[in-house]
Amino acid sequence: MRKSFVLILFFLIAFSGVSFAEPQDDEVLQGRIKEVSKTLRCAVCQSESVWESNATLAIQMRKIVRERLIAGESPEEIRAYFVGRYGDYILLKPRVRGLNRLLWFGPFILLSFGGFFLYKTLRRWASKPARTEPVAFSPIDDAHRRRIEEELRSYNE
Repeated sequence: MRKSFVLILFFLIAFSGVSFAEPQDDEVLQGRIKEVSKTLRCAVCQSESVWESNATLAIQMRKIVRERLIAGESPEEIRAYFVGRYGDYILLKPRVRGLNRLLWFGPFILLSFGGFFLYKTLRRWASKPARTEPVAFSPIDDAHRRRIEEELRSYNE
């Protein structure tokens, strides 16, 4: 009786999927899964990483990351796998290559050109000589003078 109990217990434990790995190893694996999953975009949510999302696809992607890490693949190989399936879009931080360079450096180039244009314009304005002579106005004729006086009188009343 005791042998059969031990044998049944052994098979239950062996095939139950319970892991008796040390918690330290599981925490390290969980940290690596988190590290990789935070760099991948959830294809359903679009604004969240795979780690933050609770969408079904994100959960499946986390499982794939876990399986591949257990199989011994590096984080770069796992990212390359997902890029192969979904393209560069799946990366939260796109790679700097090809036309992506324009997206990365374009704003800085435009800002530099704008700053250069502003500098040149201000230099041109500053280099213009200031008027030192008084501006001569044409005298007011009698009809306009009377109109101004009438308006001032009506304003004071």
